[in-house]
This record gives sequence, structure tokens and C-alpha cells, in this order.
Amino acid sequence: MLEYLTSPEIWASFLTLSLLEIVLGIDNLVFLSVVTEKLPPEQAKKARRIGLAGALLMRIALLFMLSWIIGLTAPLLTIADFTLSWRDVILGAGGLFLLYKGTREIHAEVEGRDDHGEAKVALGMAAAITQIMILDAVFSLDSVITAVGMTSDLPVMVAAVVFAILVMLFAAEPVAAFIHKHPTTKMLALSFLLLVGVALVADGLHFHIPRGYLYFAIFFSLTVEVFNLVASNRRKKLRAVEAAASGEDQSSR
Repeated sequence: MLEYLTSPEIWASFLTLSLLEIVLGIDNLVFLSVVTEKLPPEQAKKARRIGLAGALLMRIALLFMLSWIIGLTAPLLTIADFTLSWRDVILGAGGLFLLYKGTREIHAEVEGRDDHGEAKVALGMAAAITQIMILDAVFSLDSVITAVGMTSDLPVMVAAVVFAILVMLFAAEPVAAFIHKHPTTKMLALSFLLLVGVALVADGLHFHIPRGYLYFAIFFSLTVEVFNLVASNRRKKLRAVEAAASGEDQSSR
């Protein structure tokens, strides 16, 4: 234990891997916020916690099954020069699910949806948790494979994964509240899910898209949207001031 606490190499591995896990967790966090956005506040909060707890348990369980993880990358089927593994199948299926989910949610936001009352809310809670767990498995696999590629020290991998999930746990509520308060950011989040879906399908087909490109795209879009929100708030304040001034003029007359 003392060796772990005093070794610069161990700390460097932990910090690097923690940062990578947090960055990879952005996808999971956005998906959590989008899926639970239409649930009642208490149910949404509970669903997000269940989702993050599930992600933590899956990641730790997968880390202790390293030999099985390595086996997932072994060729399952070979067609000409293309080799298919279980990892490719899982990532491809997860990517297709994200494309389906993102497209469906965008359609619902633009075209509208019917409201069938409490029965749908109850069904939505169960459906949300199911979808979260499915995507937890996909994101966990990607996360653990990254961890295995970064270090061979299991305690460091487990510590980094736990730290990343704790960060996501604290960030989940502010991110969800921001998306709920600003509907345009939800459309950006859904677009981000589509990008991630494309990246996962590409990974399954052995065409790796550097995640930095995706994160830059969403960061740039969010920056533009922040400026739009600031400008919109200024216009609202200006109109409020003008309305107040107009009301004072009328009262003085």
C-alpha cells in the first residue's frame, strides 16, 4: 500500500487514466441526462443514480474479468480481410442503438408526442433504467478496454474508474438541470449522441474516429450556444428595463 501512495509512476498512471475515464464518461452522462429528462424530478434523480451505480459495478466486474475482455477482441469471424470480434459486435450494436435513440428523441422534440398520463410515466421509468443499463454495458466495455490498454495494474484501474464515476455522480444533476432548463442544449446533446453512435459503429467496423474530434465538435457547439444564451438573457433584461421605463412614463402622465 505504501508503494502505491509514494510511487510517482502509480500516481501518473492514476491521474492519466482518471482523466481518460472522465472524458469517456461524458458520453454516458449525456445519455443519462437525455433519457431521464422526461421523468418526474425524483424518479429522474433515482434513475440517474441507478445508472451510475450500474456503470460502476459493470466497470469493476469487467476489470476483474480481464482474460474474458481480452478474449472479446479475438477474431470471431473472418470475411476476406475483415475480422469480426464480439467487441466489434457489441460496439456496433450500441452505436446503432444510440443512432436509433437520438433520431427518435429528435423526432419527438420536433414533431411532438402524445401524453398518456401516469401510465406512461411508470413505463418510462422502467424503460429509462433498461436503456441506461444497456448503454452502460457498451460504454463500460469501451472504458475497460481503454483502462487495460493504459496500465496492467488492477488496483490503479479500479481506483481510476471509481474516481471517474464519483465525478460523474456530482456532475449528473447540474448537467441534467442545465439541459432541462435550456431545451436547445438538449438538441445539441442528442446530436452528440448521434456522433457517438457513428463513432461506435465505425469502431465496430475497425474505422477508429479519434474522440478528440467529437469532443471538439460538441465543445464548439456548446460554446456557441452559451454565447446565444448570454445574448438572449441580455435582450430579455433590456426589454424588461424598457417595459419598466414605459410603465413609469405612463404613470407619470
